[in-house]
Amino acid sequence: MKIKHMIAAIAALSAGVAFAADTYKIDPNHTYPSFEADHGISVWRGKFKKSEGSVTLDRAAKTGSIDITIDTSSVDFGHDGMNAHAKKADILDAVQFPTATFKAKSIKFTGDVPTSADGEFTLRGVTKPLTLTINKFKCVENAQLKREVCGADASAVFNRGDFGVNIALPRFAPEVKLAIQVEAVKQ
Repeated sequence: MKIKHMIAAIAALSAGVAFAADTYKIDPNHTYPSFEADHGISVWRGKFKKSEGSVTLDRAAKTGSIDITIDTSSVDFGHDGMNAHAKKADILDAVQFPTATFKAKSIKFTGDVPTSADGEFTLRGVTKPLTLTINKFKCVENAQLKREVCGADASAVFNRGDFGVNIALPRFAPEVKLAIQVEAVKQ
């Protein structure tokens, strides 16, 4: 009889662990990865208007994962000429590489709050490690959706030359700063 109770307890514990992680779908109407890059005598800022993906958080185990896809043809500097040039082969090459991705299998927590995500960033078909710093994180119950919605502000810096974006190097600095506003709805 004790073995039956032990098996039942292990099964119940395992079931609890399996369902401890929550999945959140990125809200494309509230998520805009943005960036800034040196343009010689000024800094140009832009954003991507189309992105999708999901985030999984296991608050009990203090871990999670991220899977985000960005439509590179949705780049927007607020300047039509620059938008068209950025889609060409010497920058994003949006025809050959229509998406950029960030995939993380590890989210680090400080206390109960996620503070960084170690993952892989793919741009122009090149994949490199990238750590996103999560500067702000908050979840609330959304009254309209009647579900939890989480939001974050994340940032990172990468070297564009590592991804084959060599236009105007070394005249323009190679560092690109990312600033990502994201909201996601619990599924």
